[in-house]
Amino acid sequence: MKRIIKKVAVVGSGIMGSGIACHFANIGLEVLLLDIAPNALTEIEEKKGLTLESKVVRNRLVNDHLANALKSSPSPIYNQKFASRITTGNTTDDMAKIANYDWIIEVVVERLDIKKLVFEQIEKYRKPGTLVTSNTSGIPIKFMSEGRSEDFQKHFCGTHFFNPARYLKLFEIIPGPQTSSEVLDFLTNYGSQFLGKTSVVAKDTPAFIGNRIGIFGIQSLFHLVTEMGLTIEEVDKLTGPVIGRPKSATFRTVDVVGLDTLVHVANGIYENCPNDEAHELFKLPTFINKMMENKWLGSKTGQGFYKKEGKEILTLDLDTLEYRAAKKANFATLELTKTIDKPINRFKVLVKGKDKAGEFYRKSFSSMFAYVSNRIPEISDELYKIDDAMKAGFGWENGPFEIWDAIGVEKGIELMKAEGYEPAAWVNEMVASGTTSFYAVKEGATYFYNIPNKSQTKIPGQDSFIILNNIRETKKVWSNSGAIIQDLGDGILNLEFQSKMNTIGGDVLSAINKAIDLSEKEYQGLVIGNQAANFSVGANIGMIFMMAVEQEYDELNMAIKMFQDTMMRVRYSGIPVVVAPHGMTFGGGCEMSLHADKVVAAAETYMGLVEFGVGVIPGGGGSKELTLRASDLFHKNDVELNVLQEYFMTIAMAKVSTSAYEAFDTGLLQKGKDIVVVNKDRQIAEAKKHALLMAEAGYTQPIQRKDVKVLGKQALGMFLVGTNQMVAGKYISEHDLKIANKLAYVMAGGDLSEPTLVSEQYLLDIEREAFLSLCTERKTLERIQFMLTKGKPLRN
Repeated sequence: MKRIIKKVAVVGSGIMGSGIACHFANIGLEVLLLDIAPNALTEIEEKKGLTLESKVVRNRLVNDHLANALKSSPSPIYNQKFASRITTGNTTDDMAKIANYDWIIEVVVERLDIKKLVFEQIEKYRKPGTLVTSNTSGIPIKFMSEGRSEDFQKHFCGTHFFNPARYLKLFEIIPGPQTSSEVLDFLTNYGSQFLGKTSVVAKDTPAFIGNRIGIFGIQSLFHLVTEMGLTIEEVDKLTGPVIGRPKSATFRTVDVVGLDTLVHVANGIYENCPNDEAHELFKLPTFINKMMENKWLGSKTGQGFYKKEGKEILTLDLDTLEYRAAKKANFATLELTKTIDKPINRFKVLVKGKDKAGEFYRKSFSSMFAYVSNRIPEISDELYKIDDAMKAGFGWENGPFEIWDAIGVEKGIELMKAEGYEPAAWVNEMVASGTTSFYAVKEGATYFYNIPNKSQTKIPGQDSFIILNNIRETKKVWSNSGAIIQDLGDGILNLEFQSKMNTIGGDVLSAINKAIDLSEKEYQGLVIGNQAANFSVGANIGMIFMMAVEQEYDELNMAIKMFQDTMMRVRYSGIPVVVAPHGMTFGGGCEMSLHADKVVAAAETYMGLVEFGVGVIPGGGGSKELTLRASDLFHKNDVELNVLQEYFMTIAMAKVSTSAYEAFDTGLLQKGKDIVVVNKDRQIAEAKKHALLMAEAGYTQPIQRKDVKVLGKQALGMFLVGTNQMVAGKYISEHDLKIANKLAYVMAGGDLSEPTLVSEQYLLDIEREAFLSLCTERKTLERIQFMLTKGKPLRN
């Protein structure tokens, strides 16, 4: 039976409920969000003469929760306009409405008795065949559906979203005793294709997969801190980006999530897993109990492991339980990994460390390896699901079995034995049989060691993905120090940046030209995409800085011209070029997207022309392109200046979209041409499809435009009045004024006496001239230097 989801009802509007409702609104569904009606009036309501029967009172809780969610940062919603897709109500008056909804999700308080009452109510109104799921983070699914009808139980399971629902990719699906396989298959696919999640089917065991392993990791660190006498700063230094984990590492993450949440899950595991070999590890250390007594729960109570006082961030001393000034953490072992770009390649070096850091990694990885190997088959039959859960739910770049593979399976066993741990029997059997790794790559697909079959089996569901890691070397067509060109099959090439932060310098530009040359000669089309954390942070400003400081203006002019010419080749070549941005897509990365035949953007794309932050204007065709886009929107009898002004402000305010959908509002993406993909893992495959589609439809090289309408003095005058007022009001500095006026000159098309039609090349020439003249300014060089050294913009 084909199942289509058009409407979703979410019962419970707390942080999780509102977040889940927002994410369903993100993907275009109609959402009904319900919560209980309050049983008492607030002071304000009493003064207004309202009663408990007034609709505004009855929906107060749900409306307040949703309003708070929409105001929170980072935002749970791709675009504030999408909030109109959510209707609110209360469980007393509006529960009957769920009869018209295709999927009902329960997100009420974590108490079995309350959940069972909610399901009893849902059963009264739901239509047979409607999906009902619970977002529980640990209550056994089998208890929740007791006493419900056969149809209810068949269509019921757990669907555990991780908070925040928009950003964390893990979607655990936990079947109940009667859940039908059709429902499980449907939810697995829906989570991946529509919600953009990593769907993991878990067994109905305490804390499922993600939290069982994640909380074990955090609890084992809590005990290790005491045992090794480490400070909070040291642990956060050792467990952050250096090993491919989020910047918030361990203690900062606990502060953000809330210590009470962690304690609740840890206690649940301690009580419900008496036979777990690490049972005692889930007992809370003394310092945690003391923090709970003091209500030092993290961000929500203003203090946890860290505490902000004025501008200073203080750290908790775990011995004295007093806050002190932060101490810098340094380890010789970490210095050895500075030249190793990818975290996966650092682990071998880290476990060999001769200092405290090396000892820490040997102890923590040994205990983790032993624990995960012993959880199979208890929480999952397949090892890759444990890795998927940790990567998608906790933001780890590599899962425990991938890390073990990187160190070497036999080396890992050796480390474990030295620390007093034993791997599960199946690991020893695997090694004895001659299999020396948990994973293998064959013909572009990832295989995992299947324990019952004792052989490598292909991970299911990969056919809709293209994993660049798996084809980088085998499908390589050409490479240089900054980029690599791969053959994606069916006549489509992919160009993947390999530079630091995917910055665009000379080597990347020559790779783009090479990729277009190759495609025009022997292939059908080109995708420009990668699967790093960010698409590109823009041009290599270090190179620009060096040339400007050395006053090599001819070379700088040539470099900017090469950048512009390359962007124009992306637009004007004999083959379709599809750009696939995601994450940070700044400056030159944004300019590349602006010049593509089509953009296939990941929903989580943060796109902007941010050049003002380093004291210049967009010089790779960005200023020209936004002028052209404004010109295309001029309509007869319209106030053309207003349209141009909006595009001018996009650059002048260095606006960055908080999602790909917002980039349509700022004019950086175009409706009817560019598209958004919610699941980043599917992005390259989707981009390839569109490149092929355009090629097969008969792609013709476009002709350079000579009909861009610019407004000349009329626009320039308006811009200059505006920027002068901004300086007078102290909103911008004198240097900001200089940059804004240069941009105004370009976007007005110069000081022409009347509106005129000009060519793209004319605009590129005055854009380049303006960019170069700003590079001669001391204050611009100060801004570039500050960005290079401090990583943030200087307002001088």
